[in-house]
Amino acid sequence: EVRLVESGGGLVQAGGSLRLSCAASGFSHDDYTTAWFRQAPGKEREGLLCISPSDGVKLLTDSLEGRFTLSSDNAKHTVYLQMNDLKPEDTAVYYCAAGPPYCSRQLAPAAYYWGQGTQVTVSS
Repeated sequence: EVRLVESGGGLVQAGGSLRLSCAASGFSHDDYTTAWFRQAPGKEREGLLCISPSDGVKLLTDSLEGRFTLSSDNAKHTVYLQMNDLKPEDTAVYYCAAGPPYCSRQLAPAAYYWGQGTQVTVSS
């Protein structure tokens, strides 16, 4: 069974940083992509970054301005999202997802397994 558990969300002031973690189990990182998404109130879910076995880290959006980075520790089966210079518009529920072994901006949400999400709130 694929299981993804996010942690590290919280309340931060604008300009601050947070690191989210996604503890994964039930699959091999050689066979799945792991990605970070977010969903703000009233908006569609937005893909942010993904890491695939063959292509490494890829952007799923052009809106991050280099402020977010994805890293992984395969020994710990954990993927991280480092978020710097946070802005109020980054406020959202952040989700970790596991999907087909390639990064694509066109994949539908149904193509992924999802974690429960972690809330990030950025105050101005």
